[in-house]
Amino acid sequence: MSLSREVALRELSEITSPRGGTLVSDDLIRALTVENGTVRFVIEVADAAEAAAMKPAEAEARQRLEALPGVDSVQIVMTAQAGAGGQVARSSGGGQPPSLKIGGHPTPQAGPQAIPGVRHILAIGSGKGGVGKSTVTSNLAVALARAGRRVGVLDADIHGPSQPRMLGVSGRPASPDGQRIDPPQAHGVTVMSLGLMMKEGEAVIWRGPMLMGALQQMLQQVNWGELDVLLIDLPPGTGDVQLSLCQKAPVTGAIIVSTPQDVALIDARRAIDMFDKLKTPVLGLIENMSVYICPNCGHQAHLFGQGGVRAEADKLGLPFLGEIPLELEVRIAGDEGRPVAMGQGAVADAYARLAQRLVSGGMA
Repeated sequence: MSLSREVALRELSEITSPRGGTLVSDDLIRALTVENGTVRFVIEVADAAEAAAMKPAEAEARQRLEALPGVDSVQIVMTAQAGAGGQVARSSGGGQPPSLKIGGHPTPQAGPQAIPGVRHILAIGSGKGGVGKSTVTSNLAVALARAGRRVGVLDADIHGPSQPRMLGVSGRPASPDGQRIDPPQAHGVTVMSLGLMMKEGEAVIWRGPMLMGALQQMLQQVNWGELDVLLIDLPPGTGDVQLSLCQKAPVTGAIIVSTPQDVALIDARRAIDMFDKLKTPVLGLIENMSVYICPNCGHQAHLFGQGGVRAEADKLGLPFLGEIPLELEVRIAGDEGRPVAMGQGAVADAYARLAQRLVSGGMA
């Protein structure tokens, strides 16, 4: 019997749930995947009490699945409504969950709610992945800190959080009272990311409401302190997180990152249109990977085209905030957790100019 989704479902259909049926017949299983010897799924229950009652069934599910030929690991996430605290997401893939649970249905909120101590909120967005939006966010944050600003970064790319690696922070943040999080700092920047609350490489398998709840918690249940600007690294595209942010926080404006080629600009236009519909000002466009300069001979190569973002900004009547060149050092510095904006050179200078433009324009 080869390992497959159907085989896993057959095992789960034999496990009795607290509701009297089975995990499958009571429609408790969500997002079941079987891949490379790993079985992953969500058990979705009504409330925290039922989540507690579900633990024996969860343990039996783990035992049965781990006994199947070809299964190397089993990852189970249980979600449950937790009264005023919202929905709780708990992973049973190993290790202890954080004392403050992140992820669940958002609590009711009448309009955007200010974050105490935070003057400006800048959303860093893109229409598509792969244009360097997260790299721009981390380096811009460091450049603003070097310019004397008090800066925070919220990694809202919940399915693919990368800011902990890029800014060189690790370890679960402290939550002394189990209600609020004390975020870590690096290079003069305060950082919060769901990546700090999960094991490295652990998948976040959440629906829209849970994403919205997680974003709301990271905005309102983190001790951000006094900040001149909070940069929010958004996921690519035009989805739930972008919508929730603009509805639940007083966003000063959005900055769109794109590379020069047409396929990236098409998606950048969609991101701009989304922010327009959400009544969030677009403060300008940044052209990333604008030019590659050979470190040996100085030859300039426009690998992704030339001037496309500037031309698009002019066409739309939006500010063009600057060009960021492409260098190998950008990747190396990001992997090492020491953003290239901390040092010297053409890329660091480009970020310094960008930061100064935001400061001079009263946006940071």
